[in-house]
Amino acid sequence: MKLISNLLLSIAANFHDFFLGISSNEHQRQQQIWGTKKSHRKVKLQEVFRSEMADPAIEITLAPLRQAVKEQGDLVRKLKADGAPELDVKAAVAELKVRKKILEDKELELTPQTSTFDRSKMEDLLKRRFFYDQSFAIYGGISGQYDFGPMGCALKANMLSAWRQFFILEEQMLEVDCSILTPECVLQASGHVERFADLMTKDIKSGECFRLDHLIKNFLEKLASEKNSTADLKAECQDICVKLDGMSKDEMGAIMKKFNMKSPTTGNDLTEPIEFNLMFATQIGPTGLIKGFLRPETAQGIFVNFKRLLEFNQGKLPFAAAQIGNSFRNEISPRSGLIRVREFTMAEIEHFCDPREKDHPKFVDMKDTKMMLYSACNQMDGQSGQNIAIGEAVASGLVANETLGYFMARIHQFLLRVGIQPDRLRFRQHMGNEMAHYACDCWDAECLTSYGWIECVGCADRSAYDLTQHTNATKVRLAAEKRLPVPKTIDVTEAVPNRAAIGKSFKKDAKSIMDSLANLSLSDLQTLENCLNESGDYDLSLGEGSVKLTKDMVSVKTSSKTVHVEEIIPSVIEPSFGIGRIMYALLEQTFRMREGDEQRCYFSLPAIVAPLKCSILPLSNNPDFVPFIKKISSELTGADVSHKVDDSSGSIGRRYARTDEIAIPYGITIDFDTLKEPHTVTLRERDSMGQVRMPMEDIAEVIRRLAVGKTLWTEIEAKYPKFEQQESSAK
Repeated sequence: MKLISNLLLSIAANFHDFFLGISSNEHQRQQQIWGTKKSHRKVKLQEVFRSEMADPAIEITLAPLRQAVKEQGDLVRKLKADGAPELDVKAAVAELKVRKKILEDKELELTPQTSTFDRSKMEDLLKRRFFYDQSFAIYGGISGQYDFGPMGCALKANMLSAWRQFFILEEQMLEVDCSILTPECVLQASGHVERFADLMTKDIKSGECFRLDHLIKNFLEKLASEKNSTADLKAECQDICVKLDGMSKDEMGAIMKKFNMKSPTTGNDLTEPIEFNLMFATQIGPTGLIKGFLRPETAQGIFVNFKRLLEFNQGKLPFAAAQIGNSFRNEISPRSGLIRVREFTMAEIEHFCDPREKDHPKFVDMKDTKMMLYSACNQMDGQSGQNIAIGEAVASGLVANETLGYFMARIHQFLLRVGIQPDRLRFRQHMGNEMAHYACDCWDAECLTSYGWIECVGCADRSAYDLTQHTNATKVRLAAEKRLPVPKTIDVTEAVPNRAAIGKSFKKDAKSIMDSLANLSLSDLQTLENCLNESGDYDLSLGEGSVKLTKDMVSVKTSSKTVHVEEIIPSVIEPSFGIGRIMYALLEQTFRMREGDEQRCYFSLPAIVAPLKCSILPLSNNPDFVPFIKKISSELTGADVSHKVDDSSGSIGRRYARTDEIAIPYGITIDFDTLKEPHTVTLRERDSMGQVRMPMEDIAEVIRRLAVGKTLWTEIEAKYPKFEQQESSAK
């Protein structure tokens, strides 16, 4: 998933490992452990969207910058409309991005800032309570790889459970679990082998790797900012940066030589540009003859099983298949914690539908859902996103079709349900230069973090590209049949082989010849017929060679046929969730510090995804409390409520603080009043620290209903008497 920052552009951009890869011989010496660099961690956060910046003085300052973006956007449109050369279009788009960056930086500078976010405090807490940590840390760690601890593992499991309930169960999707090891031929057909690559260069002595476009861009920006840089040099540097996206391997190599670029960390010489495929290659089997890769996405496993899934669904469209699993991308410069990693969990949906019927029966239930949509036109015109109903967006053509709009609305609902803040969520439409050539429309759900807007979910209309590619590669028809309202008569042209003559002449190649004849297109059949009529033979392509067929071996026949069904290759609507990115955005957006005591930090995670739903806290080590602890724990387990018993020493306030740190939303306290008849306990809510007293027999069912969102805390406060007790500060 491509990281996109369109509002906050890497505010905390002073990360020294932005360029750094992994040097095999100096790995431990150079590896930085995440969370150890504390500078530049207090980050100002925007509390409002750009559309809410209503200060006239600010708008006067921004107006010329918005106009500059709009002018460049209009130029891009004109170049595309006039069929200008691709390089000119790419250069214009790159300049558009530069102007957008200037505008967005100025917006960030001028927007009132109402809070700060201390990333170091959050990372310290995540590491100390082992939500997650760098993999193999005792050996120095590996960039872009993380291990989840007990709380991180539980948070992830709860999020995936919520996702499965929200999508697979509610939408009656077909879930699959496909192999991670993928043969090269599959990814060759999907285009990953050819396209899934970046250019890089290496330090010839240390072996450190640098992504080439980043290296060149940062070198030239630094060069242009020096005091002794001439106007011509600055203009040249800017021109190269603008055109960098469209440059070839040789052109980038020439720029490296021209400016005598060295390693930014050691000053050593660099290698020539190297094409680096982002997939992890491997060999399948002991012979090493079957080349394969660790899958870069989970989607291809669904596509290659389409035929079986269609049969399971009784041949009916539309239907959706889903898969949760790990994918792998060998990033050159992994960075920003869970945002850009080499191994990550994806939850993907492939919704197969008739390409001519992309309406959705449940869209009417979603049409009034309001969402922040940041369209391609908004971006090209330098304007803000718009908060509009998805029904209006589909009706106006802003969103391509009902099915795409339906899934965008469902994604929006899911992200809010797991705790993403609505004012820090938007859907950004891909611009023309970002969208794959086969895609009809594509929107990314982006969450606002201290790193800027990060893509967490992609939702694309992929048309019929993937099924068509795999059909062409395997000659297996990945298509569906649809019954026609009334039968129709069609003309069918086909090659009619003389099996005996072909078998006698070509022996073992006969089957391949039959298959090739059966797969000839209508234009190929017309050519075949013309050749047989004019010269009496036809050269049929067969693998890397060809065979000569004569009139006695094959003929062309055209006949009328009445059909009751038609064959269609379905279009695919694909929502693709990056679970790690959603988790990071959620942790950052729910990180809190107690007012008046900034040492008491906690995560305000919703109960539905919180690692544990409640804690049991005896007021002291009094042995009379033990039977009550066991009874409540047993009842909670029976109600499928995850919980933790904390009977350690320390004040109740200190123990509350410990459970708050691991995001436990509710705490049950057993005190001396619990020993009296009727037995009662107190129940505490994490965020408000409010407490109520209730009968012990009610507690398990109350917690269960709170944990699944069936009951609100305000309802509990209204039903049970409030328990007044001042919490002591945990120092």
